[in-house]
Amino acid sequence: MTRNRAQEDSTVWKGIGKRLRELFQAREFDDGFYDELEDAMIEADMGVRIASEVCASLRETARGQGIRTRTELLQELKAMLGSMIQAREIGLVPGTLNVLLVLGVNGVGKTTTIAKLAAYLKRARGVQGIVLAAGDTFRAAAIQQLQVLGGRLSLPVIAQEPGADPGAVVFDAITSAAARGAQVLIADTAGRLHNKDALVKELAKIDRVVQTRVSGGAYQKVLVVDATTGQNSLAQAEAFHGAVGVSSIVLTKLDSTAKGGMVIPICRDLGIPFSYVGSGEKLEDLRPFDPGEYLDSLLGTG
Repeated sequence: MTRNRAQEDSTVWKGIGKRLRELFQAREFDDGFYDELEDAMIEADMGVRIASEVCASLRETARGQGIRTRTELLQELKAMLGSMIQAREIGLVPGTLNVLLVLGVNGVGKTTTIAKLAAYLKRARGVQGIVLAAGDTFRAAAIQQLQVLGGRLSLPVIAQEPGADPGAVVFDAITSAAARGAQVLIADTAGRLHNKDALVKELAKIDRVVQTRVSGGAYQKVLVVDATTGQNSLAQAEAFHGAVGVSSIVLTKLDSTAKGGMVIPICRDLGIPFSYVGSGEKLEDLRPFDPGEYLDSLLGTG
């Protein structure tokens, strides 16, 4: 890793688990330490159940194996948490149109993430034919924003007027992308309608539209979650996963205000892998999620 990349990583993860790192400076790993560790894990957004289970298991392992040093205990904790994390980049099926349906509530940076993902696929994966679809027809601003971002990337954006049927927009986008011989279509979706049931119904309709045109691994549903929302992101993941099934997650807004611990319950409880991390406003500010880097920063082992 170059010095610049190392500095970038430090900046990205600097807000995660500060108390965890400080706690492991303790000289005595007694009952009080484990109580504080559990509190710190909860504060880092890992959730009460995981914090309780991990601390109990760590205490038992440490006593059974005679672990006494900070380094040994940290490595054991890192291994326990690491076994819960799943990471996988978005895979693309060659020789056919791949559709990425991007999900997420309003405000998580979904539309910007679509542009970042397109830029990443062009830059790092060499994907040449990318088309964007403005499927969030309930917000005129979302359509306009995607058109502006598509223009910056020199990518075609399939859109209709605000209020148009989102399923029809996505259907037309698939037809257009296929006619262009595109490799990837990235489609935006609404993040909120007048109630949850309406949102789920609308997403399920779009999902059926895509499934009639694209099959197998060429169709993936990518959820965008905001690192600053803590345990609320787990509830969002549960809702979207229950509605249409989520293939992978992009974690956004990972800055000094984010704790980031919710990665662990989402992976363990829902079995959804994290694909990318977004931080900053530039279109280049997206990179693959690295479990080792994440845990090193969380625990101070890097």
